[in-house]
Amino acid sequence: MTLLLGFLIVIVVFAVAATLVIFVIGPIMVLHPRRRGDDFYRERGEPLSPADLNLPFEEFWFDGEGQQRLHAWLIPATGLVRGTILYLHGVGDNKISGLRLAEVFQARHFNVLMYDSRVHGKSGGGFCTYGYYEKYDVVKAIDVLQEKKTISLGAIGVFGTSMGAAVAVQAASFEKRIRAVVAEGCFTNLRTITVDYQKRLLWMPWHFLRNVAMKRSEYIAHFSHHDVSPLRALANVYVPILFIHGKDDLFIKYQYSEQLYAAAHEPKELYLIEGADHTNIHAVAHKAYEDRLVSFFELWLK
Repeated sequence: MTLLLGFLIVIVVFAVAATLVIFVIGPIMVLHPRRRGDDFYRERGEPLSPADLNLPFEEFWFDGEGQQRLHAWLIPATGLVRGTILYLHGVGDNKISGLRLAEVFQARHFNVLMYDSRVHGKSGGGFCTYGYYEKYDVVKAIDVLQEKKTISLGAIGVFGTSMGAAVAVQAASFEKRIRAVVAEGCFTNLRTITVDYQKRLLWMPWHFLRNVAMKRSEYIAHFSHHDVSPLRALANVYVPILFIHGKDDLFIKYQYSEQLYAAAHEPKELYLIEGADHTNIHAVAHKAYEDRLVSFFELWLK
């Protein structure tokens, strides 16, 4: 009996301690993801700006939802314009991650707009909300594009990866100027993915800890994590959508893209890449991946 009582006390103390840690640290991790800067890409020999790829570009700032200052690059197409593609990066990352793809799109006569999401890269902003506010930043970005008189836009498509994919799907559910979406490595909803991350980081599957962190985060950032749901948003997405996922993804399960694909309206496509994880899809599939993206946008942004 004494051993059992001691064991129960240890469990209770551990649970209380874990709850207090999550209460304090959880919202910081959720709302302020670590920013990946230029050094990350410089160390890997990657280009740091469109100029490093000899691409023409305009650098500017624009106001996102709530007057959040967002840093952007606009890479204009040369020759006949086939459309305009917005690139949305993943959590903790920045727009530099999309430069190699921007080079591919620009060579195939698409304009490319890339910007750092709020609380990422060079952009300002108080909190990251995984699409709750970010989807309205997409609207502001399209507004800015349409105000520019120096370029022909054509139809507008959105490419998003990871968090950017979730933002793209949510934005397309109400922004009618978006004509096609590519969602790479997308999650189904914020509730599910936070439990997945908790299990991986803390080895604890308890939904209670997730709820503690998310409730505190909601209070601080004034948002609802229940409303961050690409899966639910798909009910109102009626434009062509291509889901892409690496089958070795350990961060966001490829089965989530299968669920999203099943819930989406036609026309829709699902492209699963063997041997690719969350961040190396382009490197693994390379030319086949590039061709699939370009052909999708060429078809639907006519």
